[in-house]
Amino acid sequence: MARALGLNEDLTEALCLAHDIGHPPFGHAGEDALTAAMAAAGGFDHNAHTLRLLTRLESPYPRFDGLNLGWETLEGLAKHNGPVTGPLPWALAEANAAFDLALDSWPGLEAQIAAIADDIAYDNHDIDDGLRAGLFTLGELLAVPLVAEAWAAVKARCPDVAEARLVPELVRDLIGRMVNDVLAETERRARDLRAVEDVRAAGRQLAGFSPAMAAAERALKRFLYAHMYDSPEVKAVRVEAQAILAKLFAAYRDDPALLPEEWRPEGNEPVAAARRIGDFIAGMTDRYAVRRYEALFGPSALHERF
Repeated sequence: MARALGLNEDLTEALCLAHDIGHPPFGHAGEDALTAAMAAAGGFDHNAHTLRLLTRLESPYPRFDGLNLGWETLEGLAKHNGPVTGPLPWALAEANAAFDLALDSWPGLEAQIAAIADDIAYDNHDIDDGLRAGLFTLGELLAVPLVAEAWAAVKARCPDVAEARLVPELVRDLIGRMVNDVLAETERRARDLRAVEDVRAAGRQLAGFSPAMAAAERALKRFLYAHMYDSPEVKAVRVEAQAILAKLFAAYRDDPALLPEEWRPEGNEPVAAARRIGDFIAGMTDRYAVRRYEALFGPSALHERF
């Protein structure tokens, strides 16, 4: 999409690669667990942690903290979902104090494209995952008008191909429809703009779905929430995952010697200690979190899944 719109492809790629790097293990479920565990230390926000990770924690260079990313990259990561208003998460406030990310304005089009690409990607990959996991059937999915329309087009193009082989083509078709819609709508909204300053001064989102596609995509999301994200099977995993992180945090808080030496808090200041523990846990993968839990508490119900 960045290439088709004549945008900075390198900046767009950097934003896409980095925008969720602040997620803790188990995604949003893990974020909720860390938010609760760190309540007395200002909580946890994965977007804010992305900035903390890239400007402070990940420090491969000897002369400065962070990855030495450009301002537009940091700004786009902070605001890829739009202007940030109201009280700031503490980690974002720290980054903003250091880099002045103009949080009250919309970011450049590269960040806006990264954000809508994220929606397109997880909508369609979740269709694929949900079908393979048996959380819903193709017949149930076809109750979504956007999917039914795409399926009819796929069947018309490939009338003699078995349905099981057409599911990947369905996903490709849906991605293509959403991408083409974003390109046409973004070109329409930004037709009269000439510079990135015009984008930030527009005061509104410029890269996104048309009203019709936005409504169709919301209907798809409602289906995925009902049949996948809120399904009993997924909820059970979410509850166990949150318990793992809550117990790990409590164990490290009560006995910091359980942490690897390089991650142990310096001093006894509770807020700093909690944030240091949060940094360590947020950097875990799902599998590593399960292994650390089992080393301290014994077998986990998630052992076979991870």
